Amino acid sequence: MRAVLCLSFCLVAPLLWATSSTAAADEGQDGWSAAPLGTDRPYFYAEGTPGTVLQDTLSVRNPTDRILNVRLSGGSWLTLAAPEVDVPARTRADVPFTVRIPDGTPPGDRTATITARASGRTETVRVRLRVGGPRLPALTVEHVRVRGDRIAYELVNRGTTDLTPTLTVRADGVLGPLLDRPARTLPVRLPPGERVALTEPWPGQPEFDVVDVRLTVTAADGTVRAEAGTSVRFVPWGGVAGGAGALVAGGALMAVRRHGRRRSSDEQPCAREELAEELTGAMK
Repeated sequence: MRAVLCLSFCLVAPLLWATSSTAAADEGQDGWSAAPLGTDRPYFYAEGTPGTVLQDTLSVRNPTDRILNVRLSGGSWLTLAAPEVDVPARTRADVPFTVRIPDGTPPGDRTATITARASGRTETVRVRLRVGGPRLPALTVEHVRVRGDRIAYELVNRGTTDLTPTLTVRADGVLGPLLDRPARTLPVRLPPGERVALTEPWPGQPEFDVVDVRLTVTAADGTVRAEAGTSVRFVPWGGVAGGAGALVAGGALMAVRRHGRRRSSDEQPCAREELAEELTGAMK
């Protein structure tokens, strides 16, 4: 039988509550409130491991001079003792609820809410939950492709802890690097199991080249590292007519690749001049 644990208390500034001296001012008005039972808690806080059931109580206070009908709802992990409650005038109703942490839930912080609705007004009370367990970072970069003037890719958090990734981008053409962007922190925070699709701008792409694109992603102070890439051919199809032109362009690309492999980096100025002659002959 799973243990039922009490929620921990989080203390902040005191709640404002209508006293008997101000009750008359609340008559005929919707001055009700919903908050955690106890002293001065603005939200519920809980800690537990997967499979744990936690419990606490919501307090609904009615300072008005009439009965207040309050409808209650919560998240998928929350079970309220009643979906609605009638609170007598100038008193309160306490509604117990439980939080069940599903088996297999990865460690990390979660947030839920309890919503109370009455007299055309809505109040929400946060439930902050910390799920315990081993914290194992893991990350993959997937589906790298070039779309228009951008590099598209996906990041997947396959570990049990939140990650803030850092990205490095490199693109190498036949004659050398075209992109070499240093590591920068991405403006995303990946919770466990989360997948996000992102793009990286690439203006000034070559018109005629064979390019290898590689993305390197790190996280957790460099302890997690993932790489993925793709190869893309840039061909000026607008200047090439028909299938024969495509064959010529393909042959020229192969010539470019062979030429680039034969040349070292200190020979590139001469290689570019000879390459122009070779391409001219390939296109004749």
